[in-house]
Amino acid sequence: MKCSYSNLGTTNLVNLVFLLGTVLSAFFALPATAQKSSQPPARFTERVQKEVIHKILMLPNYDAFDSISFRVEGYNVVLLGYVTQPYLKSDAERAVKKIEGVEKVENRIEVLPLSPNDDRLRAQLFRAIYGYGPLQRYALPPIKPIRIVVDRGHVILEGVVDSAMDKNLANIRANGVPGVFSVTNNLAVPPKKSKK
Repeated sequence: MKCSYSNLGTTNLVNLVFLLGTVLSAFFALPATAQKSSQPPARFTERVQKEVIHKILMLPNYDAFDSISFRVEGYNVVLLGYVTQPYLKSDAERAVKKIEGVEKVENRIEVLPLSPNDDRLRAQLFRAIYGYGPLQRYALPPIKPIRIVVDRGHVILEGVVDSAMDKNLANIRANGVPGVFSVTNNLAVPPKKSKK
C-alpha cells in the first residue's frame, strides 16, 4: 500500500504538520539555550567583574602579600593569582560562587609554600617599597595597591601605580633587598586621560 499526503486525510496532515513544527521548534531552540550559557550580555559581565573585585577586596586577611586576579568566561569565573594562606584560596572561591548568575568557579589560585626566608623577604620588601618617601602615599589606603608576591626568593610585583616612574622606583627598591633572586614587575600604569 502506497502512502501519500492525499491518503492521509486533512486531519492527519494537520496533526503531522503540527508535530513536525513542534519538533523543529524544540530543535532550533537548543542552539539559543547553548548560546545563552556562553554569551552573556555585556552588562552581566560588567556587573560580575565589579562584584568579584568587591568580594576579593573584602576577604578577611587579604593583604599586600596576596594577589588574586580573575577572568569572566561567559557565566563562569576563573580565579588566578597567589595567596600566602590556604584558607584564602577557598574563601575566595566560596565568595565568588555566591554572586548571582555565576554558574561555575574554576579556582587556579596558587598557595605559596611556607618559608621563613620568604616571610623575612616580605617584611623587608614591604619596608623598602612602602617606607620609601616617593612611594609612601601607596601605604595609606587599607587595600595596598602594590602587591608583593614572594615565592622561594623570587618576587612578583602586581597592582596599579600612578606613573611609570613609580613603577620603576618600586622595581629598583625590590631589587635592592638582599636575598631577592629576581623581580618580575607586572605593575600597571593607567593611561593618562586627555585634557579637553
